[in-house]
Amino acid sequence: MDRIRINNLEVFANHGVFPEENSLGQKFIISAVLHVDTHKAGLTDDLTESVHYGEVCNLISKITRENTFKLIERLAEVIAEEVLLTYDRIREIEIEVKKPWAPIAQTLDYVSVTVNRKWHTAYIGLGSNLGDKEGYLKLACDRIAQNSKCKLIKASDFIVTEPVGGVEQDDFLNGVICVGTLYTPEELLDFTAGIEAEAKRERIVHWGPRTLDLDILFYDDIVMHTDRLIIPHKELHKRLFVLEPMTCIAPYFCHPVYGKTMSDMYEDLKKRDLI
Repeated sequence: MDRIRINNLEVFANHGVFPEENSLGQKFIISAVLHVDTHKAGLTDDLTESVHYGEVCNLISKITRENTFKLIERLAEVIAEEVLLTYDRIREIEIEVKKPWAPIAQTLDYVSVTVNRKWHTAYIGLGSNLGDKEGYLKLACDRIAQNSKCKLIKASDFIVTEPVGGVEQDDFLNGVICVGTLYTPEELLDFTAGIEAEAKRERIVHWGPRTLDLDILFYDDIVMHTDRLIIPHKELHKRLFVLEPMTCIAPYFCHPVYGKTMSDMYEDLKKRDLI
């Protein structure tokens, strides 16, 4: 990505913990680095192929003036999110908010907070084997597409698969979607859990029947392991019902742990199943 820099935009606004700061106001100095592909604009001299930095400055000023926050951390967060949601061409943004003369009874030039936010790419597995299976999978896709912090980029066809885990139950309908998101992995997990709850998902039997199952398979190329979330999904390499739709929409996506593409992992697993 190329970068457009906005340095030291001055805005008079009312942010701070103390009531006097909210009523009297002060100057804030804001800088932004916009990660944008400017190659086509550079070739054509066409503004529509880039981002109008004057408009971005106006948006930053508007957000800063029309809100009152206690923390400049909150101000930086809101600016970053609003700019990313407003301009599709901006894939990543760095925002620095400087607060001169911060009231801390010390001599200093300013206190600042810098945040970096970007659109992330996640792959989510979908599954259902109770009730209106296709309806539940479509519900998940609709809820994700309707959320301003997510973009439904690509969806596989739905495939019928046999259940795994030894529990006697109906066949599953499975698929995979590719999503652009501003959520962190944990926030995305909470969001998908909310969709499962809307579909009346119940966790009674391990690997048992379910109205809707949403699994975060990949999130960019990160590898993480917490009490709540493991990425990449730890069972992915064993599941044809995941690898087959992954191969349909992202055959050359490389597993960040095993170093193999989805297509290669799918073919390897099919061969092992035949032995």
